Amino acid sequence: MPLTNQGNLARAMNTEDVDTLIQMAGTTQAQLPADELRLIQSVPHFSLDGGRYGKGEIVTEMPITPDLWFFQCHFPGDPIMPGCLGLEGLWQTLGLFLFFQGVDGKVRALGVQDLKLSGEVLPTAKALRFHIHVRKIMKRNCSIALGDGEVTVDGQVIYTAKDIKVGIFPEQEAQS
Repeated sequence: MPLTNQGNLARAMNTEDVDTLIQMAGTTQAQLPADELRLIQSVPHFSLDGGRYGKGEIVTEMPITPDLWFFQCHFPGDPIMPGCLGLEGLWQTLGLFLFFQGVDGKVRALGVQDLKLSGEVLPTAKALRFHIHVRKIMKRNCSIALGDGEVTVDGQVIYTAKDIKVGIFPEQEAQS
């Protein structure tokens, strides 16, 4: 179901966790990673026509605790979150934006043009925020979204990315 600014889902967007929002949309079709690789937990902001380019904006959050799995192995004695997980969070966020527009199918990360890492996530951090400014959405046989984004830890920008690209492919195409 496409999300409208008048619907219950749009009103709840600022307060509910991701699983609750998916249930409110009336489906479980949103393909997000499971277990530890599910990085995004809540959606504090969503807009179909906001953002830097006026084509949509979404902000998701991930709480940070010292016992997260990656701090145990990256690196022993010097724990930091792997930088690739920040990019993964941006891809998950952009895929969620497409899902909330009613696009179903298999989500695939398709690339990023320019990624700059200027900080790190330590076990003492409290929260990560993934912020996407949608630049373009193409809907044909598949749906592709393109945007720019940033990752912040406790309010400080630590990653910036341009031309983040995510596609959602119909079930039958994704299997071939």
